[in-house]
Amino acid sequence: MRTGKIRPGYSHCSTHMIFDIKMDGSFTRKARLVADGHKTRPPTSITYSSVVSRDSVRIALTIASLNSLHVSACDIGNAYLNATCREKLWTVAGPEFGSDKGSVMIIARALYGLKSSEAAWRSTLAQTMEIMEYRPTQMCGQSEHQKRMALHTTK
Repeated sequence: MRTGKIRPGYSHCSTHMIFDIKMDGSFTRKARLVADGHKTRPPTSITYSSVVSRDSVRIALTIASLNSLHVSACDIGNAYLNATCREKLWTVAGPEFGSDKGSVMIIARALYGLKSSEAAWRSTLAQTMEIMEYRPTQMCGQSEHQKRMALHTTK
């Protein structure tokens, strides 16, 4: 049974839980709420998010090595959840929500499975890097798309 009110302009999106055990020596258990975004209409906002190619990474690492530059890398856990959801969606809480089971809930974060989550995360990361005073590299004679895909450098 559903409880709660649905806001006008919001679409329904079902969700499900994914459970995983990592074979990392300690058998870390993970649970992830995933949206069934394939069942929703595509949002009007941009959903494309570029992915760096292996060749681009190799070139960047070669340039860093030739110039004796330090290279750092990181893995951001639950990255999508750091971005807000661009789509107006609601779902019904399942049994994993305990006493809230059956409640209508607004999806506020960019869940895995949503069509706009990658673009929302990329935008959040770019804004954060800009706040930290990183700036996109200046590239002459290249398209706007190529400029957006450029590496970020300090000012």
